[in-house]
Parts: sequence; C-alpha cells; structure tokens
Amino acid sequence: MPKVKIFADSTCDLPPEWLRQYDIGLIPLYVTFGDQTYKDGVDLTTPQLYVKVNETGSLPKTAAPSPADFIQAFAPSVEEGREIVYISISSELSSTYQNAVIAAEEFPEGKVTVIDSLNLSTGIGLQVMKAVKAAELGKSPREIAELIEEIKPLVETEFVIDSLDYLYKGGRCSGMQNLVGSLLKIRPVIKVIDGKMTPAYKVRGKREKALEQMLNNALDKHDQMDNDLIFVTHSLAEEDAQELKRMLEEKTGAREVAISDAGCVISSHCGAKTIGILYVKKDSKGDVHAKS
Repeated sequence: MPKVKIFADSTCDLPPEWLRQYDIGLIPLYVTFGDQTYKDGVDLTTPQLYVKVNETGSLPKTAAPSPADFIQAFAPSVEEGREIVYISISSELSSTYQNAVIAAEEFPEGKVTVIDSLNLSTGIGLQVMKAVKAAELGKSPREIAELIEEIKPLVETEFVIDSLDYLYKGGRCSGMQNLVGSLLKIRPVIKVIDGKMTPAYKVRGKREKALEQMLNNALDKHDQMDNDLIFVTHSLAEEDAQELKRMLEEKTGAREVAISDAGCVISSHCGAKTIGILYVKKDSKGDVHAKS
C-alpha cells in the first residue's frame, strides 16, 4: 500500500472500477432538486438525473462538499498513518477546493495536500492518474504536487455540447440564442482554459460534423500527445464514444484510450449526448510525466 493516498471528487468522472483498483478516495458533490438533495453518483445516477430534469422541467442546483465532508473522508487515512493528496475540480467552477483547504487545516501540517486541478471531468481524472502512478513509485506529497503543477497547463479538455437546452436552462445562454441555435443546428464546443469553461467555437450542421472536427483537433496535436492515456468522456453517448475510441486507438497508437461516463454534476451543466476528448500534452522538452 502506497504511503500516500490519492483523493478526488465525483467530478473527476473516473470509471468506478479504476477507483477501486487504484484505491482512490472519492468525495461526492451534491445535486439538489427542490428539497431533495443527492450525492453525485451515490444517490443519483446520470440517467436518473435526466429523468428528473424531464419531470420537473428545470435543472438541479449543484453544491460543493462541506469542510465537514472532507474531514470525515480524510480522517480514516490520516489515522492509518497515510498522507493525502486531494485533487479538486477547478476553483473557478466550484467552492470545492476552498472547502477542502479549510478541512486540511484541521489535520497536522503536511498530512493533507490540496491541489486545484483548474479543470473538470477527466481533465481532473488525468491528473489523478498521474498522481496515483507517482504515489505507487513512492513519491512524497510535495513531489506529487510539483508533478501535477507541471501537468496542469498541459491538459487538453474539449467537449461538444449536443444541444443548447441545458446551457439555456442553466442561464448560460439567452432564450433567443437557444432558439436560433436550435433552428440552425449549432453545436457549441467547450474548452477548459485557465480553469474556466470557455466557448471555443461553434459547428453548424449535423452532430457527426462536430465530432469529426473535435477528433481532427486532437489528431492535429498527435505529435504533442502524451500517449500514455487518452479519455473519451460522454453523457449518454456510448455509441459515439466507442467510435471516437476506435479512431483514436487507430490514429494515435496510445497505450490506452479509455471511455468514461460523465457524472451528474458535469451532465447537469452540459446535457445528454455531450462528449469530449481529453489528454495530456508532452512538455516543451517532449517529456512524458510519470509514465508507468
């Protein structure tokens, strides 16, 4: 058992079997419909989320874990004598990071290291897996934190949003934009830049055109990719995810292209059939970090 235990929150969207295999601690965010609050991925699944949105006609609110939630999650590992590295959803998107920092102060100095991923979904998950491999190699929390700080700006996160409906319901685009976008079949593409969800460009026309554009964007940077691990992350778009995986495996020669399901928090902001390609670039020297 590594001396350092890696924690993440439910927005990392790592496959459940990976969480078990690599002993990754997971702290769920909250999803609230009216007076009912659910733990992301524990009390509510993504398919159930969409059923509730259809029933209520509105999106849920999402909330960060409290400092008490973090303390409760961290305490058993600290009591075992282990040190903790927790990698959070971007502080630009949630107060999760700040609450984890508050919780960390309740433990002896150096026992809990909190890192702001400045990302979301498997953009976090990529960093978590690098941290896991480093912990397995016996790296200290400080060394792991330094590694993640180097990797953070190299994470490429790009998602195709299938419909403007969820962006509209969530207040991220106007009713007129939603109407015009729907009529013209405009599909926005979101990138994560400096920890924020940023509209990168729009694709007009069929969904396949948008997916092809996203795939080509990734393949154009093939020479820059750390081919250790590439994620295709989706919200109820399994068929498209399988096809993107096949193409990435064929064109990149990556050691692993993994498919992951977006959880409730990510899905509540983006909507069904959202799909993304996420990977880490090599650094300026062409080095691959923490390769297993």
